[in-house]
Amino acid sequence: MSKHSPDADVAFISALAELLNKNELTELSVKREYGEDDSLEVRVVKQANIVTTQMVGPAPVYAAAPAAAASAAAPAALEDPAQHPGAVTSPMVGTCYLAAEPGATPFITIGATVAEGQTVLIIEAMKTMNHIPAPRAGVIKRILVEDGTPVEFGAPLLIIE
Repeated sequence: MSKHSPDADVAFISALAELLNKNELTELSVKREYGEDDSLEVRVVKQANIVTTQMVGPAPVYAAAPAAAASAAAPAALEDPAQHPGAVTSPMVGTCYLAAEPGATPFITIGATVAEGQTVLIIEAMKTMNHIPAPRAGVIKRILVEDGTPVEFGAPLLIIE
């Protein structure tokens, strides 16, 4: 049984998120050892001005009311663009560009019609520009990334209907 306080874990994670923002970092990963079989591993990632945290390993049990946590998570799940049937997700980790070069006309705009296979954006990974094609024909309903922002594998980029 752990002797450390769950409140201390929450304060630690909050401090990591603040450190991430203060130093303009995009990712921070830390492992805290409490004992032989007790540790906390936290990964904090900043993506498109959103800070998320991921705890690795068994989740700690808190005495908070479960109904409050469930109701807070429910709206986020309903609005998750990755679950949309028309979502186009990132096939790799890299930097997303909406145009071929700075100042150029973007590949897509909201309301534009695209053909299957048409380039919708570029993801730069390891100094290589990877053209991302539209997986299907349709109309661009939402663009979920900004030009020049980092993207993770599987992150939703845009929605085509």
